Amino acid sequence: MSPDDPLLKILACPLDKGPLTLLQPEEVLYNPRLRRSYPIVDGIPQLLPASGEQVRDEEHTQFLERIAAPEEPPS
Repeated sequence: MSPDDPLLKILACPLDKGPLTLLQPEEVLYNPRLRRSYPIVDGIPQLLPASGEQVRDEEHTQFLERIAAPEEPPS
């Protein structure tokens, strides 16, 4: 899954129905509101509530920093 995939605009967290953020290279969809990550396996988002994992505080902080300042694509 890539950041410009149109599927990302319609995917939602199965718990709060809010938007998800793609984090790479981990290949996870992240919900910062609930601090839950959902894996992407073989290009398929695993969006069952039981598939989500709670994220630790320090990992949440790192994810938020990456979301706020995304990496620039190489020129």
